[in-house]
Amino acid sequence: MTTVKSFKYRLNPTAAQEQLFRQFAGCRRFVWNWALARKQETYQATGKRLTYTALASELVELKRQPETAFLQECHSQVLQQVLMDLERAFMNFFEKRAGFPRFKSKKRTSPTFRIPQHVTVIDNQVRLPKVGLVKATIHRSLEGVVTSATVKQDATGNWYVTFVSHLEQPENMVRTACTPVGIDVGLSSFVTLDDGTKVAAPRLYRRSERKLKRLQRQVSRCTKGSKSRNRARLALARQHQKVRNQRTDFLHKLSINLIRTFDALCIEDLNIKGLARSKLAKSFTDAGLGSFVRMLEYKAVWWSRQVVRVSRWFASSKTCFSCGAVHQLPLSERTWNCSRCGARHDRDMNAARNILREGLRVLAVGSTESQTAAGAHVRLATASSA
Repeated sequence: MTTVKSFKYRLNPTAAQEQLFRQFAGCRRFVWNWALARKQETYQATGKRLTYTALASELVELKRQPETAFLQECHSQVLQQVLMDLERAFMNFFEKRAGFPRFKSKKRTSPTFRIPQHVTVIDNQVRLPKVGLVKATIHRSLEGVVTSATVKQDATGNWYVTFVSHLEQPENMVRTACTPVGIDVGLSSFVTLDDGTKVAAPRLYRRSERKLKRLQRQVSRCTKGSKSRNRARLALARQHQKVRNQRTDFLHKLSINLIRTFDALCIEDLNIKGLARSKLAKSFTDAGLGSFVRMLEYKAVWWSRQVVRVSRWFASSKTCFSCGAVHQLPLSERTWNCSRCGARHDRDMNAARNILREGLRVLAVGSTESQTAAGAHVRLATASSA
């Protein structure tokens, strides 16, 4: 079984190397806009699509013209990768996974380029074609077979290289459910386990919101194009980066701790996109629930664990864990008593216990059929279409 991992390192280029990075990124943007324009012109004139092979042939002739001879200074694989990326963008558009490809603006697009081959890590340096050895912070060793390397500059001005690597894992790895856990996620308690353990939500953006507003006002008051505005913009970008790094660090530590402790993790399949459009959108976005579930899933593959998604239509919070009675409870009621058996429940802990029970049932039976809050048995596909 082949798994995909990414390794991201920070680069420390010299002034000359940074100039080459910007030149490669500019060539990539130019070729993207040229290829997109050629595709549109050909389709409007003939009604047929211009293929990658035809564009690659035209690119060779484009590099020979005097006005576009600067493309010869860029590595050839960088330009070829642009055409492949454009083909993939059109494929995603036709399969309704993305919008129509747009022209790239220098102001709107971050400087970036991708090289599929000949990028290697040597000690604390990264060798790039036509650039040479670039100093880098190698905080962990590179593993597997590297398939591509992407160099990109973030909003704070720092350069990073991201390697995409393929690693082989044995296919006969046994996945057990000896130490399962039920996980209920939320905003007041980010994670609640079935044993009552709770992890509070860090609310990192909320805590930095006042400072972010002050930095944003400073940017708005500066004259566009001035050096003071650029300094204020960098300060704002660094603060946003700090919040993002803190959130990523929190999610990584929590997810790997759960993966190492339990071998079967049962979690509710929430509609993250729908929650991000509700009146609590800022809080849900700040929590990073989608990133947390994604981390659990790909780390479970590395550690031979199981992540079971329980149907979002399963009434985990409103079902009494002791007798199975389903109640109609408002969201503000965090503790409640069962009217049938008299048991007193903490809402989140009761939900985690029900999620664990339902997740183990799904593992054993292999069915996503469950009970809704109204007490009816409805399949997920039917409920979603309804």
